[in-house]
Amino acid sequence: MGGDLDSDANDVLAPLLGLPPLPIVDWPDSDEVGVLHWKTRGLVEWAQGRPFVWVDDEISHADQQWVSTHHPGPALLHQVDPRRGLTQHDFTVIESWLRRAR
Repeated sequence: MGGDLDSDANDVLAPLLGLPPLPIVDWPDSDEVGVLHWKTRGLVEWAQGRPFVWVDDEISHADQQWVSTHHPGPALLHQVDPRRGLTQHDFTVIESWLRRAR
């Protein structure tokens, strides 16, 4: 992802959602094609063992397995239905996980 899209998340979306600027993952350039999502390894590397939540419409069982094997900290990989976007149910699942992760 280019820097413009990354800054848009903090410049445009964060204020609309009432969020402060958040850390941004600097995605490596990769033409890697495989079972894992192209973001999986980069997110685990960026997290460095810290807890993280990944919300995406393309998360697979392979991603879940890889993260549970290679990430020593807590992680929630939450798949969202791309036809509906984020729903109240999604926010409830994420909030519940965050409360338990504390």
